[in-house]
Parts: sequence; C-alpha cells; structure tokens
Amino acid sequence: MQSKFMELFPSKKPIIGMLHLKGSTTEEVLQIAKQEIDIYYENGVDAVLVENYFGTYHHMIPILEYLQKNYHDHIYGVNCLYQNTLSFELAIKYGAHFIQIDAISGHLIEREDISYAEFIKLYRSRYSGYIIGGVRFKHQPYLSGRSLEDDLKIAMTRCDAIAVSQDETGQETSMEKILEFRNIIGDFPLIVGAGMTAENCTKQLSVADGAIVGSYFKDTHIATGVVCENHVEKLISARDALLERELK
Repeated sequence: MQSKFMELFPSKKPIIGMLHLKGSTTEEVLQIAKQEIDIYYENGVDAVLVENYFGTYHHMIPILEYLQKNYHDHIYGVNCLYQNTLSFELAIKYGAHFIQIDAISGHLIEREDISYAEFIKLYRSRYSGYIIGGVRFKHQPYLSGRSLEDDLKIAMTRCDAIAVSQDETGQETSMEKILEFRNIIGDFPLIVGAGMTAENCTKQLSVADGAIVGSYFKDTHIATGVVCENHVEKLISARDALLERELK
C-alpha cells in the first residue's frame, strides 16, 4: 500500500523534532519553544512536532501561531495528547502539515473501535494533511484482541505512516519490533516514535523511513531537558552519512 506522506519531506529519511512545551509560564513555554524551533530548523531537522507533553492545550496555540506566521514554508505538525479532535482542529486552523495520533488501531474494544473508525473517517474528509498513527505505541493500551498484523492492516487504512515505539518515552525501540512492523506493512511508511539516538540511527533507519526524536535532542538526553544544538547536529550528521552511503 502506497502513501504520499514521504513526499512531504526534503530528506529521504526525515527526522521530526519534538517540542515538549517545557516551561512554568505561557511566556516561558513560548520562549523555549522558539529557541528550540530555531535550533531544529537551522540544523537540518525536517519538521517539528508541537505536543503538550509538559504544557497544556493553551500553550500550543501561541507556538502554532508563531510557526504559521514565521515558518509557513517549513513543515510542522501537532499532537494534542488524548484529544485527537483538537489535534485535527489545531492542524486545520494553523496550517499544520501532519498530526500524530498515538493510538490509531488496537487500543479499543470492538464496539468502541467502530465509532473511532468513523471519527477518523470524518476528520480525514475535513483535513488535507497527513496522519502518523501509532500501533502498540508507548503508554497506550492493547484492547482490540486482534493480532498485530490485523491491527496494522487496519491502521494503514486510517493513517499515512505507522509509528512504532517501545514502552516508555525515550526508551530505545528494539530492532526486533521495527523489523516485525516492517515485515507486516511492507513499503508503507514506518516512523520510529521513540528512543532514536546518533548511535542507533544507522541501524534503525536502514529499516524505518524516519523518526520522531525528543529525548535524545535534550541536553540531558531526557525529556525534561532543553534542546541541545550539539545533540541535534550529531544525529542529523549520522542520518546524512547513512543517506550518502545509500547513494553510493
């Protein structure tokens, strides 16, 4: 099954930088986000993802306004945690190119999943951007009772790229799981959703098509830190080296 999601990015193996919305006041959250956005875009990150991991929905709005006004020619996305409706609405209002939904399939019992499928269908008719959808994703339940293969096949009808992760934020996603997903979904876009580093980037991106990176980019390599330019440069250099080898 084909998807045009990968055509969105200038790089063959896109890296999406996470904005966790760190800060104790709205002004501080915005100021930190602006600094991190500049670091990301100036050092080769292909897109940024605005997520209310630490902040709230209300903190997301000025950051998206800032991106729409100052970086309308760059790629950015939205993940309003646990409020998929608001992710779609924010993406529509502020011109975000994609949204991330942490659980696109496998997380609901059958009767609830029927309604969820219609919800996704409705908003896909209203939103022209793309969806990265998680399956067996970190912090998400598994309630469908279906096999991984069945949940992934359903997911491919609901989103434009599959996100794979291990169990926790910042935890390395195992190659076993990445390969398992790849073997099921074929050439459908596969995004590593957690735990990518400069050290494991080459092996993971030899199978996956891209990554969402947050913790590794921080000064502490933990989500609570702030984005460190050196860490961004290091991972992007590793990604670029992989792409150069693939061209030879």
